[in-house]
Amino acid sequence: MRDMETEAGVSSFRSEGAVGAGDFMRESYLQHRSHRSHADRWQSGRIGSPTSRRRWLVPALVGSAAALGAAALYNRKQTQGAERQYPPIGQFLDVDGVRLHYIERGHGDPLVLIHGNGTMIQDFTVSGLVDKLAERYRVIVIDRPGYGYSARTRQLWTPRAHARLFRKALEQLGVDKTTVYGHSWGTLVAVALALEAPSLVRGLVLGSGYYYPTLRADTFLLSPPAIPVIGDAMRYTISPLVAQAILPGMIKRVFQPAPVPERFEREFPMPLMLRPLQLRAAAEDAALMTPSVMELKKHYSDLRVAVTIITGADDQIVDVGRQSARLHRELPHSEFITFPGLGHMIHHLAPDAVVTAIDQAAQRSIRVWAL
Repeated sequence: MRDMETEAGVSSFRSEGAVGAGDFMRESYLQHRSHRSHADRWQSGRIGSPTSRRRWLVPALVGSAAALGAAALYNRKQTQGAERQYPPIGQFLDVDGVRLHYIERGHGDPLVLIHGNGTMIQDFTVSGLVDKLAERYRVIVIDRPGYGYSARTRQLWTPRAHARLFRKALEQLGVDKTTVYGHSWGTLVAVALALEAPSLVRGLVLGSGYYYPTLRADTFLLSPPAIPVIGDAMRYTISPLVAQAILPGMIKRVFQPAPVPERFEREFPMPLMLRPLQLRAAAEDAALMTPSVMELKKHYSDLRVAVTIITGADDQIVDVGRQSARLHRELPHSEFITFPGLGHMIHHLAPDAVVTAIDQAAQRSIRVWAL
């Protein structure tokens, strides 16, 4: 009996122990599952987890697309408003599939004016330069491709490409000999035109020019809209907004140390500068400026026309000593005129002095041409 009771007790003990162990294991398993469930939920909610990324990425993409779409619509409306406010002021001609907008004023010997980067025909009309020169010249001003109301086809618009286009345009206008005034980026086109068509150009007046390669911050800052695809998206969305914000400061800088003339602020069509096509043209010109002068500087000694170099002595955009003064040293028969206290926009700040320089250059070119 004792043995049976003992065995029964042992058996009972074992049975109870087995049940207790099973309950413990089951409870431990359930707690483990609960901890894993909490950990999984915490892991899925963590920033950077796949689930979390999906939660914020989709709304961010939708919001960005909506913002870019709104910006594109706004810029399109601004472009339409700018073109209603400032319609074309000249005529049009087609050259090699490029529609060019130009004006022609006055009578006399032909004089071609070539504007710089970011501007257009009105750079010379608002300054009063066209009216003054039209008293004794047949003045022709062409919007360079992409500026004002001229088209800009998809190609590399180097100064020489501009020059070839302008030569054909002038042929259509019946011009066989002309004096050329180029300002800023327009000096590159003027030089290229004299090199490409030496029988056409009999005199050059180069104002506030850039002739030798240097590192320029504006090249990097202004070039992004020229990048294919990405730049196209930028110039229809964010670039016009950025340009609108920085434009007042840029305009102030090109006139420094003088203040911006009141007539310029009142009459110059600044909204036209913010259109996508013009932003692309300005960006491409900025990107091409240094490579262009690296090619052109090899040929300055080939110029066989009278050259007059004029610049503001206090130009804040172009280093006078490293650019205009150096070119004068390399062209020993050139004339070099500096205007003390003036900055980059000399034809706005001293139009009479620029007219005098052009008159003197035209007379010199006639004498040189006769020889």
